[in-house]
Amino acid sequence: MATRLRTAHTAELAPAELRAVRALLEDAFEGDFGDEDWDHGLGGMHALVHDERGLAAHGSVVQRRVLHRGRSLRVGYVEAVGVRSDVRRTGLGGRVMGALEGIVDRAYDLGALSASDEGAGLYAARGWQVWPGRICALGPAGVVRLAEEEGTTFVRHATAGPLDPAHELIFDWRDGDVL
Repeated sequence: MATRLRTAHTAELAPAELRAVRALLEDAFEGDFGDEDWDHGLGGMHALVHDERGLAAHGSVVQRRVLHRGRSLRVGYVEAVGVRSDVRRTGLGGRVMGALEGIVDRAYDLGALSASDEGAGLYAARGWQVWPGRICALGPAGVVRLAEEEGTTFVRHATAGPLDPAHELIFDWRDGDVL
């Protein structure tokens, strides 16, 4: 099966392509992919794999900020990674991640993502590491701990160098993160 990988910024994707991405993600997440999840995956770079049936896999990386030990780091945050059900476990998720990792490594201080149970193995196999410390967000009322993200947030060290897990990662706030 011949596949083709393309990277493009959200602004370069036609409305029909965006609809195809959203449909793929809604299917991949079995209906558990809402409007806030969709919004989180926009505004950055997308990696799209097409085959003869159309869009087969997708992922995006968007810029976020994280505070760590008094530093503000530019983070390439991986979002909206999904593979069409008939081509799962054929390496397409790895191709998407390879493209996104190249972007993270060249453009950001740090890579981060929040993994589902199904996706955690892919990220770990590619060298992403579970962040062993606290995860927080800078919400409208101040810093809020995101305990549900602890143990599922993976990081990839780019130019920032090693981080100290004794100090939390405080991510920028966005809709859906803080209740």
